[in-house]
Amino acid sequence: MKSTRQAIGLTLAGALAISTLAACSSGGSGSDDESSGSDDGKVTLSVVSLLPGSEQEAIDAFNAQVEEFEAANPDIDVVPEEYEWKATTFAPQLAGGTLPDVFEIPFTDAKTLVENGQLADLDEQFRTLPYADRFNPAILEAGTGADGHVYAIPAKNVYGVGLHYNRALFESAGLDPDQPPTTWDEVREYAKKIADANPGVAGYMQMSQNNTGGWQLTVNTFARGGRTQEVADDGTATSTLTNDGTKAALEWLQAMRWEDNSLGSNFLLDWGTMNQAFAAGQVAMYTSGSDVFTSLVQTNALDPSTYGLAALPLEGDDAGVLTGGTLAAMPATVDEAKKEAAIKWIDFFYLGKLVDEKRAVADAEVLVANDQPVGTPVLPMFSQEQYEQNQEWIADYINVPLDQMTSYTDTMFDLPLVGEPSQKTQEIYALLDPVVQAVLTDENADVDALLEQANTEAQALLDQG
Repeated sequence: MKSTRQAIGLTLAGALAISTLAACSSGGSGSDDESSGSDDGKVTLSVVSLLPGSEQEAIDAFNAQVEEFEAANPDIDVVPEEYEWKATTFAPQLAGGTLPDVFEIPFTDAKTLVENGQLADLDEQFRTLPYADRFNPAILEAGTGADGHVYAIPAKNVYGVGLHYNRALFESAGLDPDQPPTTWDEVREYAKKIADANPGVAGYMQMSQNNTGGWQLTVNTFARGGRTQEVADDGTATSTLTNDGTKAALEWLQAMRWEDNSLGSNFLLDWGTMNQAFAAGQVAMYTSGSDVFTSLVQTNALDPSTYGLAALPLEGDDAGVLTGGTLAAMPATVDEAKKEAAIKWIDFFYLGKLVDEKRAVADAEVLVANDQPVGTPVLPMFSQEQYEQNQEWIADYINVPLDQMTSYTDTMFDLPLVGEPSQKTQEIYALLDPVVQAVLTDENADVDALLEQANTEAQALLDQG
């Protein structure tokens, strides 16, 4: 490869294709007939806070950040709201106007929301950020409309999927936690050893509902060199779910379930419940974004000493690591006062700490004071150089067990990144959930037939345009 800095820019630029979400009517918490101001003349801004059920230390850290922001912006009253994005609930929340003024969405969903007129145009506010022209263009494109305006701002993390594992469960099965598996055959081998040594524990498990089954099946497909759709230059898309990579991933799961009995007994996990099961020691290995350690600590009381993060095994020609990220957006109906308040919050809470040393240190100090993670590995929103500069600023505060994540961090800038499928993403993820569930719950599930049917249904979605 060229330099790692060039590599991350090129792979992101070539990979981060944007997807679609089912159309729903425009709405949001900031409707036209709702005043932005409170009785004392302040602008009231509701914002995403933490996942429901987060630990008190995480809540305390967030509240301390709110207090710091309000002290610096006495004309803004921030109202935190618990929030977890789910494909199955987001559309009705947006349509019903029950989302916070500033909410979070995945990279896959912004384009269609913009086309549907459901997101506020934040371009004018975005351009006031002193680092607006420093974003990786591919990442910024995720929230940019056809008119060239920015509607959703890269805000939280850019991740590459990794293999998360429980070091204590490795040791219980006689496995070296500093030598995680590097091939899918080794993942299977390790999973069986762990399950045999720990009855009731899933040596490995895969998400399977609320669209996460399709998401993770796509992860497994990419990692084996397959692709789930092809998009022509004219925008027409062809479903390719019957590819060898997807078939191999399902047959691998099928063998682990019915031959090895290494996948435990709960076959209906999604992102939140998988994290919960992993933190509780009920799952030894699973795949998810590299940034999930922070949520595991904040919401699931994970013991950091048990945690390990490895690079995703890659096999076959054109194998790649699925990448994604989070955007901050607002309902189309918010007024200018809330937009102006929101950009200050987005700068303070999400982005300023990435490019400004004073802000980076202040943020890290608050997090460490409340026993929250600092330094969880993510991919850079700007450049590798900026990321490494930021890590130097906060070096004295980093408290995540990076020495237990070297299998991932040693290769993170060389990952062959592949963006999520760009057409009808969430809808196709949803129709793949039952395919994963069938393989996990029906010993006689016909993988070929399941994929043929799913491919037909996916093509029908794609043909809708």
